[in-house]
Amino acid sequence: MTAEAALALEDVGLVHPNGQRALQGVTLALGRGARVAVIGPSGAGKTSLLRVAATALRASEGRVELLGQRPWQLSAGALKALRARIGMAHQAPPIPPRLRVITAVLAGRLGVWSGWRGLASLLVPSDIAGAQAALARLDMADRLFDRCDRLSGGQLQRVGMARVLYQAPELLLADEPVSALDPALADLAVGELVAQSEATGATLVASLHAVDLALKWFDRIVGLRAGVMVFDAPASAVSRTMLQELYATEGGMLPTQAPGSIAVERGIERQSASACR
Repeated sequence: MTAEAALALEDVGLVHPNGQRALQGVTLALGRGARVAVIGPSGAGKTSLLRVAATALRASEGRVELLGQRPWQLSAGALKALRARIGMAHQAPPIPPRLRVITAVLAGRLGVWSGWRGLASLLVPSDIAGAQAALARLDMADRLFDRCDRLSGGQLQRVGMARVLYQAPELLLADEPVSALDPALADLAVGELVAQSEATGATLVASLHAVDLALKWFDRIVGLRAGVMVFDAPASAVSRTMLQELYATEGGMLPTQAPGSIAVERGIERQSASACR
């Protein structure tokens, strides 16, 4: 563990109350500004890993350090302040259905706004331009004043991402944030998350179902299977054999966002070229 690490996990394990083990012996250290994709088959522990990083779950074993602090040693007030520095884009964003899109996006700043400003913004949105700019990055600017219960699942995912972009956290987590989007929009959205990290220096950790998106946008890939870290490697070093072994429980089939995608092949070609030099 180092003071410079934005996210540091040391031999972390997680056992759910029902006795099911979700994570075992996970060790991971990410510096400020790092961008990492977490991939693996269904049930691999990707969501559990991100929820531990978001302080939504407390690890059963090991040590967790976030932005230089150990969350479960903090007072309630200090933990709340730490959580305000962490943003999470969910696969199914927890947005009240009757909320308007602009209010859902502006809620990204509730952790740093005063209680009075947050309450006032529920009645009269306090930063229309800021919310619209975040939505525009995800091709959603025209839905600014719509109610969230009138949106599709993919549109709700983009509202959730716009909220995190508007929040501008130091640690940006994304759990399958584009699972309901078509390939073009998924590529756009992941690109905006990466652009946010590049612009602000935020550390980005995203779990992705699609291997092609992971290889295209991220320089570092973490593979999880059955709660265990199988590999942690540069994208250029991730081979087809590594991927097929990771997805062995799914017949070795590699999930991609776009049918016929060549991003996986390109990633493997980079690895092969590096090995030949």
